[in-house]
Amino acid sequence: MIPDDVVEEVRARADIVEVIGEHVTLKKAGKDFKGSCPFHDERTPSFFVVPAKGFYNCFGCGQSGDVFSFLMNKMGLDFVEAVKEVGRRSGVGVREVGGGEGEDPYRAHHEANAFARDFFRTVLAGEDGSEARRYLEERGVGAETVEKFGLGYAPDEWRALRESAAQHGISDALLLEVGLLTTSERSQEPYDRFRNRIIFPIESTSGKVVAFGGRVLGVGGVGVPKYLNSPETPVYQKGEILYGLSRARHPIRRDDATALLVEGYTDVVSLAAAGVENAVATLGTALTSGQARLLGRYARRALLLFDSDAAGLRATFRSGDILLREGVHPSVVTLPPGEDPDSLVRKDGAAGLRRHLGEAVDLLDRKLQILDERDHFSSIEKTRRAVDRLLPTLRAARDSTLRDLYVAKVSERTGVRRETLEEEMARDAPPVARSLPRETERVSPGRIRGRSGPVLPPMGPERKLVQLLLRTGEWVERAAERVGPEDFEDPVYRTIFCALVEDPDLRSAPEGMDAAAARRLEELLEDPEELLHAGRVFEGSVAQIRGRSLDRRYEKLKRRIEGARDEEERRALVVEKARLRRERNEIGLDWSSTARWSPTREHRDHP
Repeated sequence: MIPDDVVEEVRARADIVEVIGEHVTLKKAGKDFKGSCPFHDERTPSFFVVPAKGFYNCFGCGQSGDVFSFLMNKMGLDFVEAVKEVGRRSGVGVREVGGGEGEDPYRAHHEANAFARDFFRTVLAGEDGSEARRYLEERGVGAETVEKFGLGYAPDEWRALRESAAQHGISDALLLEVGLLTTSERSQEPYDRFRNRIIFPIESTSGKVVAFGGRVLGVGGVGVPKYLNSPETPVYQKGEILYGLSRARHPIRRDDATALLVEGYTDVVSLAAAGVENAVATLGTALTSGQARLLGRYARRALLLFDSDAAGLRATFRSGDILLREGVHPSVVTLPPGEDPDSLVRKDGAAGLRRHLGEAVDLLDRKLQILDERDHFSSIEKTRRAVDRLLPTLRAARDSTLRDLYVAKVSERTGVRRETLEEEMARDAPPVARSLPRETERVSPGRIRGRSGPVLPPMGPERKLVQLLLRTGEWVERAAERVGPEDFEDPVYRTIFCALVEDPDLRSAPEGMDAAAARRLEELLEDPEELLHAGRVFEGSVAQIRGRSLDRRYEKLKRRIEGARDEEERRALVVEKARLRRERNEIGLDWSSTARWSPTREHRDHP
């Protein structure tokens, strides 16, 4: 807590024009200053700074406040950080009162992490760190960058950190709580989590060390992960922090509020060593809403530099949609095959990287490019699947102007009317799954929840296909080319199928998934039943799902034909009916199956 008299002294001595002028180009307008608002896009400047009264106001978006609130809104600082920053600029020493142990319940955790950072840095600078220093130098990471990021080295010993910490009075219990020590099934005696690794301290936006990442030096042994992060602790939730943001937030602001989003901390450090300082990275997980929201405090635009393989593209598009929901405009940077930001900047330097950054493509445009390259607009059925893949991005766009542009572009490219797309976008939440009649359930031995596992619906084609896709992710793209969400009758399997199309490596319910679908997904992942002959299961399930979907459409067409009053309309419907019949025959199922199964009958999902 900062005393009120100190806050007022800082406020009185602050040069609000100078502080805001670092972020906004201000021009004199009488006694005041005018410029373009940094909080919204505008063509005519409507942002005014009034130095005599110490406040700013935007007549366009309504943002207003004093020098502290400006830094809080622009830089994402909390009040105490803002007062300290302005005090530093104004030459006022800012002290906090009430600084006992009770004020920060995690003070000991931060001190333990700070001790570990200094320990790792000391080891890197000493004799034991010579190989690690050589490795960093070979990758273009010099002493200045090492110092800037606080890089260190964990020696190839089991208890070096633990013993050093004990000499400074830091307990094993605290080191275990912050993830610096760990135990194993073979021995409960704690030992160092990080060994023979280059250490990357992970900081909060305020600069406090909250965790560590480690890259193994050399090849590593069998079963040794290349990268290792601290576990989540009371001061570290990996889904709420971006690596490098504490240093990148000012460069992001200087670079027209543009951030580079990369996959790992080695990319961030290598880019910074080459002079590209506005990069941040996720921490071993897919981008989360919390991370996107945090980035949105500093950036209006994000350039995504993920791998260009299938997994990298999936991560790119998932991350892009999450950023759109948080108001950050994403663009995709395509690097040469086999290159990542680290390797590219070491080979071609910052100038080579910036050439690729200059060719970044809007997220939706990149999706359209890829769909076009894969021939997804060559038929009505493929175009329908393409629309399904584009809808998540349309729904995610929070900015109304950008969303309007996206809808117009997709409508033009696919031929689907704007009104139809907007109706589809409105159908964001999947419907609640209906219960299956109890008499249709076939419970196998050992599958009763509470004793030996979950009770699952019968093994019909929809479940067979989803189960196969969960176990063998490489089938997902082939399935998406053959069936779409509209072909699934069970809304729960439809929801899981859509989630798999977005993430073929799905192993847990994604954020926002319907509760019924999340439960079914968990049950399917736990289900021990084997699926033999995957190829036959795939082909058979797809054929039955497509056949049933065509049956439903065929029945609807028959009813429409019977009720048609206009002869021209009736003729068009008859032509469509004939086309459906041909398509039904092409997938190898006799149309007479309609006599055995009809969408008008009670649904029983059996083989």
